[in-house]
Amino acid sequence: MRFLYPELLWLLAFLPLLALLRGRRSAAPALIFSSTSLAASMAAGRKAGPGSVVAALRFMALVLLILAVARPQLGNTTTEIEASGIDILLAVDVSGSMEALDFTLDGKAANRLDVVKSVMNTFIKERPNDRIGLLAFSGRPYMVSPLTLDHDWLLKRLESLSIGMVEDGTAIGSAIGSGLNRLRDRDAKSRIMILLTDGMNNAGNVPPLVAAEAAEALGIKVYTIGAGTRGEAPMPVLDRFGRKHLRRVKVDIDDETLGKVAEMTGGQYFRATDTKSLEKVYKEINSMETTTRNIKKFENYRELYPWFIFAALFFLGVEIVMGRKRLP
Repeated sequence: MRFLYPELLWLLAFLPLLALLRGRRSAAPALIFSSTSLAASMAAGRKAGPGSVVAALRFMALVLLILAVARPQLGNTTTEIEASGIDILLAVDVSGSMEALDFTLDGKAANRLDVVKSVMNTFIKERPNDRIGLLAFSGRPYMVSPLTLDHDWLLKRLESLSIGMVEDGTAIGSAIGSGLNRLRDRDAKSRIMILLTDGMNNAGNVPPLVAAEAAEALGIKVYTIGAGTRGEAPMPVLDRFGRKHLRRVKVDIDDETLGKVAEMTGGQYFRATDTKSLEKVYKEINSMETTTRNIKKFENYRELYPWFIFAALFFLGVEIVMGRKRLP
């Protein structure tokens, strides 16, 4: 429900003031009696007058008339959104090394995976018309969400990502191969994969460059991202007493292989060494893979002001009838 002229509803604010002014003008009549017994006998035989009820009816009628002038309308809106024709598969490394604390989130040190999830959350929200899927991998790939336009569901699945959800390792080639199986049979105008890892391929049965050749043959573009500082990064480890300590570990990212995978498929390789650069990477990919939005909006509203006018006339009619009532 909406009002076509909502600014007229401000007139309702003057009604309490009108009631106050009317109450001050209406002074109670006074009569002088020679005896209080006479006044008592008159009061005993007097019926309550309809004055207060009449006033209430008049103000109710005014309220309804103001609402009618503001043009209340009841309607429904239907919005049709046509998919952009771009299918995107997000492949995320969830191996143990993603626990390294070389990124920040809200000004505090955070592990790589938490920051990646935050950045990808924004990326997904900025592409409402794309079918997007989510794949996690470490020692093997694991499909977290198929390609979908239900981004609320997708964001919930993204939030569920955790380190150690699959056996440890970094199966980059297998992850690309699994992603291709999800994208190959789609009739989308454009199909892309965005693969993020912080390590080197050391698991799985598919070499990354072989998987890249398959992607090239299928016309699927692969963007690759290497996440992590250069050199060493602080990694939380537990001692034999279960206490957590930070230890400096070497960062090993195969920039050369990731770059070749992207080049072979028509994509691009990015290196993100901190939170800001990671955000910049996803923004750049977002700008390169533009979409066309086709939105159709249908609105249908039904006027309600006649009902408010009829109700106001009803109250005015009742007021007239009660106003003519005579006291005995």
